[in-house]
Amino acid sequence: MHTARRTHGFTESVIRGMTRLANQHDAINLAQGFPNFPAPDVLKQAAAKAIRDDINQYAITWGAKHLRDALTRKYAEWYEMEIDPETEITIACGATEAMASTLMSIVDPGDEVIVFEPYYENYGPDTILCDAKPVYVPLPVTGHIDLDRLAAAFSSRTRAIIVNTPNNPTGRVLSREELLGIAELCQQYDAYAVTDEIYEHIYYEGEHIPIATLPGMRERTVTVSGASKTFSVTGWRIGTIVAPVRVTDAIRKVHDFLTVGAPAPLQEGVAVGLEVLGKDYYETLAAEYRERRDVLCAGLLGAGFRCQPPEGSYYVLADFADLSDLPDDEFSFWLTREVGVAPVPGSSFFSQPEMGRRLVRFAFCKTVDVLKEAAERLKALRRND
Repeated sequence: MHTARRTHGFTESVIRGMTRLANQHDAINLAQGFPNFPAPDVLKQAAAKAIRDDINQYAITWGAKHLRDALTRKYAEWYEMEIDPETEITIACGATEAMASTLMSIVDPGDEVIVFEPYYENYGPDTILCDAKPVYVPLPVTGHIDLDRLAAAFSSRTRAIIVNTPNNPTGRVLSREELLGIAELCQQYDAYAVTDEIYEHIYYEGEHIPIATLPGMRERTVTVSGASKTFSVTGWRIGTIVAPVRVTDAIRKVHDFLTVGAPAPLQEGVAVGLEVLGKDYYETLAAEYRERRDVLCAGLLGAGFRCQPPEGSYYVLADFADLSDLPDDEFSFWLTREVGVAPVPGSSFFSQPEMGRRLVRFAFCKTVDVLKEAAERLKALRRND
């Protein structure tokens, strides 16, 4: 009964449901965010070598030392963060498990967690599974966060705020000013910032600033990231958590009982990738995604959608109000079946479905030829006007 109460009202993942629908109708899947191109050879070779070298048993629960050491060097090089690999890093089964383990470690029943919306679909359920209350604050697709409205959402019950930058689904990259405002409120209310930085290397405007690097935030920030998007290995499920010692101790306990540990040979592959691939790899990654973004946005605008080019991540949130009177879910199903392009209904990213009824999200983590074919198929919307 307790479990049923906590999950009451949950539905299956809309995103993964759209993938199944796309497969049924041979549609181009721009719903679920997984690439259709290969991961870097160096990662695959290192993982295969690890398997051949019989690194096939449990790694240390909180992560292979090789990977934790590689992450320590990466955070020092990129963000000038000094991290103890023995006491401040946990390797999880993807960023999704990392986020769940973190919230279960720091959030108690009756607490409140601030969630910007639209939001990645797991944040609300993660909070509810902790018997806590999500408090939603608008994240504009363009323009800055209303810091006064954000301040009004904080209270003595606020335990954490989830910060996702670059953002899924809006594509926003939060500015230093916005992050400083969030940091000030966290310190004022003794709350944690739990950051989802899985798209940290996929941005086109501004800069990626880990909130943990801001004054007063190192000891009250849990930084979640992972290999899935940076290295195009969404199926490897290698997530990372950087947290203060006292929080790491709690996270490791929850992580241990949830999943025991992430796949040992795949951790070795990611470690080698971090060691071998230099900044030119990350620059190329962002440049190639910029090209994909521009192809898809041009196709969407040409088909009659309204959208803003994202500043980061690999999603476009598009308004289809000029094309159809259908609600977002029915429009998404119709677009998949009849046009052959699968998006995600916008309502899945909002606490109140009506807020996303005129929106759909497209993922552009596909090769340019696939995105051009999707744009060609979407031209049918104009012909139906």
